[in-house]
Amino acid sequence: MKNFLLEIFTWWNGRTMGTRFFTWRKGEFVGEDEFGNKYYRERAGKKRWVIYNGVSDASKIPSGWHGWMHHRVDTAPVDETYYAKGWQKPHEANHTGTSLAYRPDGSILTPEKRPEVSGDYQAWSPGK
Repeated sequence: MKNFLLEIFTWWNGRTMGTRFFTWRKGEFVGEDEFGNKYYRERAGKKRWVIYNGVSDASKIPSGWHGWMHHRVDTAPVDETYYAKGWQKPHEANHTGTSLAYRPDGSILTPEKRPEVSGDYQAWSPGK
């Protein structure tokens, strides 16, 4: 019952009822990536979509599937021998709002002090 209610009321938690119905009616399964995301295409059209494994996070789409999703290539990675290039990095979760987030010196969340301003800057004041 909980999963049924989540499917009705939350779009960020995987597929919704509308996506389930559309996928059943018009979708053709294409493949699955290493994260468990499932990729579909419309049988009679150009539409392509992904059903995420877990929380919807577009950055979890690997580079090969990203190219297919955005119509940059016509062949899905499962239909060819696709290898990620050396410069393509593996997925890393967005750390915003966590203890792993980037915090520059001077942030109120770090003990480091902000670097001193050099002499090439004059602060503006409204009376001058």
